[in-house]
Amino acid sequence: MLRIVNRVLTGLLGLALLALGGPVLAVGLGVRPPSWWIHQGPHDVLLSDAERTRWREAGWWWPTVLAALTVLALLALWWLWALLRPRRLAEVLVDTGDGSGALLRGPALETVLADEAGQLDGVQGARALLTGRRAAPEAQLWLLLEPNGDPGEVLRQLTTGTLAHARESTGLTALPAEVRLRGAGHRAQRVS
Repeated sequence: MLRIVNRVLTGLLGLALLALGGPVLAVGLGVRPPSWWIHQGPHDVLLSDAERTRWREAGWWWPTVLAALTVLALLALWWLWALLRPRRLAEVLVDTGDGSGALLRGPALETVLADEAGQLDGVQGARALLTGRRAAPEAQLWLLLEPNGDPGEVLRQLTTGTLAHARESTGLTALPAEVRLRGAGHRAQRVS
């Protein structure tokens, strides 16, 4: 639902910016505007002297306008940050087998996934993040391999061990995972 609201608001905001900025851009590029457009020529201004000085006597007008624009800019930045940040799953719905369910904290499952993945042979360190919906979570794992770690073997152990345990313990039919492997560098040692 939130995704739909974000798309609708983004579309409406884009249409409003296009409707307000399109005529200004077209006139600036030399297009002859119709008589009903806001701007009539490339030397036309957004606010005339009469419009700009109409509220000069009211000392509250321009500070209010600037405060409202600042609030709008901050809301737009907050919205952009909310859209771009990774969606961390707060809770996972666990099937208890009796027709009802229980809620498991998402960070707790992330910790277990990272700890169990970090114990695998050839893995030096691990981080985990759960995204998706609480009934259908998705895992993102970042593994730091030891210098002699075999990526194929680590992935096999991860899928048959760590991810299988997480699926079985939560009662999920599937736990899709994106795994990013990175090799740990080691310093060359002098052999004498």
